[in-house]
Amino acid sequence: MKKDYLAYLFLILAALFWSGNFIVGKFATLFQIPPLTLNVFRWISVWFILIPFTYKEIFNNLPYIKKNWLVISFMGVITISTFNSVVYYALNYTQVINAVLMLAAIPAATIVLSSLMKIEKTNIFQIFGLLLSIIGIGSIISNGDIQKIISLSFNKGDLWMLVCVITWSLYSTLLKKHKFKFSQFTLIQLMVSVGILFLIPQFFYEKSIGLDLNFNKAFFLILFYVVMFPAIGAYYCWQKGIEIIGPNRSTMFIQLMPLFSAVLAIIIFKEKFEFYHFAGAIFIIMGIYLSNKKHPINA
Repeated sequence: MKKDYLAYLFLILAALFWSGNFIVGKFATLFQIPPLTLNVFRWISVWFILIPFTYKEIFNNLPYIKKNWLVISFMGVITISTFNSVVYYALNYTQVINAVLMLAAIPAATIVLSSLMKIEKTNIFQIFGLLLSIIGIGSIISNGDIQKIISLSFNKGDLWMLVCVITWSLYSTLLKKHKFKFSQFTLIQLMVSVGILFLIPQFFYEKSIGLDLNFNKAFFLILFYVVMFPAIGAYYCWQKGIEIIGPNRSTMFIQLMPLFSAVLAIIIFKEKFEFYHFAGAIFIIMGIYLSNKKHPINA
């Protein structure tokens, strides 16, 4: 039981760090920092920070890594290279509210995938908890106005966000299926090593269309946050949480991101706290609580 509470702490921190990434991303646009270039520098920095702590474990496990290289590479490509870049691309064609709505589908997709891959059984509490948390998210991102949800129009940006839903759900499910015998930091290192290969062309693409980077104070402060928290901190916490309680229960904590994003916006950008924020928070917390009840049924 104590292990479960430790997993909850890891997963809450992961959601908080990723929520902060949206706020910092907003600052990055204000300082005209090219998003794909920022992503490249983020993961190259992560690689250099982690290598002194991981190289021994990598060399000691080379035969094991070679045996699992395909799945590790696949996880690196779908998360490090694909997920973030597709989000940036999709936001050129869709509203932020649409994007957040699409990401809210990650828990449902994870439950389906882990069931299809026979990794984890689901239960009625997880399904009911999922529905409650979606209601809570809808309340927050629609400002409590149901018409905003009904009147949303979907476009090709939303279809690209569907790619993000599938890739992140698949990554979370594979984490549980393959219980790697090396540390979380070594797994991140290996995933980044592959992911960077697919990020470098994105950097040259932005340069080719005239998006140059200014190495100023704002860039280095933003880079520090995205490296230490959404990259190293959040990935470690997410992987550790899934290792302890599995993908179905862990993935529900993704639903905290819209709540944390709203709270951070209220604190940092002095946005007004409304009743719908409170109501949405209650639904999300109730949904996560219910989804972590352990009464499996066949699904």
